[in-house]
Amino acid sequence: MAWRKLGQLFVPNSTHPALVSHSALPVPAHLSGDLFRIFYSGRDSSNRSSVGSVVARISEQPRIEESSPEPLLLPGSLGAFDDAGVGVGSIVRGQSEDRLYYMGWNIGGSVPWRNAIGVAVGSASEGRFERLSAGPVMDRDPVDHFSLSYPCVLNNGPDQWEMWYGTHIEWGAEKADMSHAIRRAISADGITWKRSPQIVVDVEPGEVAVVRPSVHRTGDGYRMWFARRGHGAYDIAYAVSRDGINWLRKDAKFPMPEAEGWEGGAATYPAVFDHGGRLWLLYNGAGYGKTGFGLAVWEA
Repeated sequence: MAWRKLGQLFVPNSTHPALVSHSALPVPAHLSGDLFRIFYSGRDSSNRSSVGSVVARISEQPRIEESSPEPLLLPGSLGAFDDAGVGVGSIVRGQSEDRLYYMGWNIGGSVPWRNAIGVAVGSASEGRFERLSAGPVMDRDPVDHFSLSYPCVLNNGPDQWEMWYGTHIEWGAEKADMSHAIRRAISADGITWKRSPQIVVDVEPGEVAVVRPSVHRTGDGYRMWFARRGHGAYDIAYAVSRDGINWLRKDAKFPMPEAEGWEGGAATYPAVFDHGGRLWLLYNGAGYGKTGFGLAVWEA
């Protein structure tokens, strides 16, 4: 049992100045049949990230059907929590509107970056989103002292929202000395969040970061795929839970095959989704999306 790679699905090719390179953090939203709109974070010539999208056919012969030339979410205004860029977290579909949860970037100061979590509302099918607010819905506070990262949000019913997100535990003398783990928060409306100080997925010996969770509910609990990094390349890890709070790492259960050339020796930023009774995986290689994103399917 393993992921079977179907190759590099998308390479950055937009002529818009906000999307001249990279396609990091792919997240799918189903349209119809085999068609999905895939949201990603591209960059401008100053490395500021914006959200773009493509329409892809997800099958044994996947292909891009449409590439939207215009970004659908640009960096925020000067001084805002996302003025240096926006990183895609997750899409939550709704009856009247969809939500795009994302990570906003600030750069500079005593550490390389500071991140917070925002939300935009609109239509995933149409590829149209606008910020709910110029400010974040999750920022530094007495629980999360340093920086927050890519949120994965589930709406399990009326007044039942869950979020798993990354949090910096500490900074070291060098960027590689950081410690970054995953926490959980709950909400009645998906806007105002109550977080727990408990670390739900922590780094293991030899790791410095676990990040970008992709969480699925199952009949008896939850499954999570996420990226992990030691002092080398990123790869993809896996954990299971009965309650979404207490997680057991089972990294060997969903192994990735040997890296392909375009991946540059790494596999990261997973987005796992169901389609046609099968599990599919969107992911990036090395360079934080510089070489585009690929697709794999699970062979049980």
